[in-house]
Amino acid sequence: MPEVLDAPSMAAATEQFISGEHQLFINNMWVDASSNEMLNVINPASGETIATVSAASAEDIDAAVNAARQAFDHGPWRTMGATARAELLLKLADLVAAQGQTFAETEVLCTGMPMATAAAMAPIVARDWLRYYAGWATKISGETLAQDPLPFPGAATESFLMTRKEPVGVAAQIVPWNFPLGMTIMKLGPALAAGCTVVLKPDEHTPLSALLLARLTKEAGFPDGVINIVPGYGHVAGAALAEHPLVDKISFTGSTEVGRKIVDACKGNLKKVTLELGGKSPFIVMPDADLTKAIPMAVMQGYFLQGQNCVCPSRMLVHHSIYDQFIEGVKAGAESLMIGPGLNPETTLGPLVSARQLSRVQSYVDAGKAEGAELISGGAALDRPGHFMPPTLFAGCNREMKIVREEIFGPVLTVTKLATDDIAEVIDYANDTVYGLNGSVWTENIGTAMRISSGVRSGIVGINAHTMSDIHGGLGGYKQSGWGREMGSESLDAYLETKTVIMHY
Repeated sequence: MPEVLDAPSMAAATEQFISGEHQLFINNMWVDASSNEMLNVINPASGETIATVSAASAEDIDAAVNAARQAFDHGPWRTMGATARAELLLKLADLVAAQGQTFAETEVLCTGMPMATAAAMAPIVARDWLRYYAGWATKISGETLAQDPLPFPGAATESFLMTRKEPVGVAAQIVPWNFPLGMTIMKLGPALAAGCTVVLKPDEHTPLSALLLARLTKEAGFPDGVINIVPGYGHVAGAALAEHPLVDKISFTGSTEVGRKIVDACKGNLKKVTLELGGKSPFIVMPDADLTKAIPMAVMQGYFLQGQNCVCPSRMLVHHSIYDQFIEGVKAGAESLMIGPGLNPETTLGPLVSARQLSRVQSYVDAGKAEGAELISGGAALDRPGHFMPPTLFAGCNREMKIVREEIFGPVLTVTKLATDDIAEVIDYANDTVYGLNGSVWTENIGTAMRISSGVRSGIVGINAHTMSDIHGGLGGYKQSGWGREMGSESLDAYLETKTVIMHY
């Protein structure tokens, strides 16, 4: 069993922010929820309430959407040049960097992620992603197109044909709890670069980093109504956003189950929809794989964010010739992880985000045992305050087991023995899932690598690597892993309309 650590104190600036008042941010103003309802923010490392936040009602969502609509249709944002938008994003990036420690500690306190992860991902990634999208604001352009004369009597023979890229309008964005600040920037950046206005709902478990960001957007000088941050419950605030007739586009990251509900809610005015949903990523280890690289990556990525990440390589498919060696290596790596509160700098595996999530993960572990999977490591929640599940490893798995087919979203890895040398069969096994978000193949044979990476039906496939895409590339899935792409230049397309302009002269 990994060692369990204690938690040190947070910085004074973080404590001051956490203990302050947390209202809704609508039209560049801080306002109470119309219902006066509050939600509690729980520290998953202790189970204690660390803050209370105003919970948006449908009435509050309506106010936020109308503010965004007014800002898009009639405010200065509509006529602001691309360079000015870029400058605002760059200023916001600098402000985020200056608040790096507060952002990092806030992410740790709300999500449970280790401080080493938060310190890199929160201020640094957020800053760099904002700068990336600031650069795109001045690169959005249409085309001048060749045009053939129309073969109709009296048709104009001299004409000019071009396209324009224009913002789609009011964008609603619903952010998950596993990487709150990063997901917020990943959605906010391209929408603002494109010229949209935004109503963003952070998850009810982790609203604080988005509210801290809202303070900085006001300081940076974004006009009234351009950015609205409305924490609230998914079935209330999220549902109201998805259904609102003045919202033109919605971007959602979360479970496939909720994604289906989002699609149904958007039918009313046929909103444009981007969905980044679940995954059950294959981690394919061929007989010639370099296990000195594959095993550490399996441990690092498999238990990254306590397994609460959509690209988690939770479905490990390992060739029979190296199966035992691989399991021994992953077991040793898992048991070397340091469990504890994320604020402890030695922690490498923090708590799950909530008691409910811990119960969900435990139910999957129990199902794995009942179905005959071999429990190699972990398997039971820790008897201590907080929501801690040790890194859990199952061997002897097969494709019919619940723990192999369904997304667990916790620190649980399954290993299946590949008894075949037929690459076509390996690809078939990897594709035997309703998901298609991420995957990887580990081999020293370039031919094998290319055949498998080409055959796996997934939005991302790594060769001797398993990770989320870089900001310059797209993140998105095949099948029930979603619609559209986040990050990269493709993310801008989701917030733009193409208008064709024809002029006869």
